[in-house]
Amino acid sequence: MHHLLLSLATTPTPLPTPTLREGISEDQVTPGLLGFIMTAFFVVATALLIVDMVRRIRRVRYRAQVEEDRMAAAAAADVEAAEAADAGAPGQQARGGAVQGTADGGTDTAQGDQRH
Repeated sequence: MHHLLLSLATTPTPLPTPTLREGISEDQVTPGLLGFIMTAFFVVATALLIVDMVRRIRRVRYRAQVEEDRMAAAAAADVEAAEAADAGAPGQQARGGAVQGTADGGTDTAQGDQRH
């Protein structure tokens, strides 16, 4: 086994030939103009697809952000409307609850203050 490894390690590698072998032309070993054009086409197409994908992702994120802002504004408007309704008629609700509570015979006046 040692002899095999020693012979493989000491076996010289063939020298590269500076010219092509007979029967092989340069067009057979290089991609040529057509190969360059196809590679350039794939690079440009990939770059355009990446730019389009980034644009679409940004658009989706922007739309989601606008939708969240719209929902937050609508929720804030609902809260303000509910607070305005509560602030505009606190005596009516408290009186209605007290009257209802005494009409029932109960003493719970907090029924009118519950929010749904």
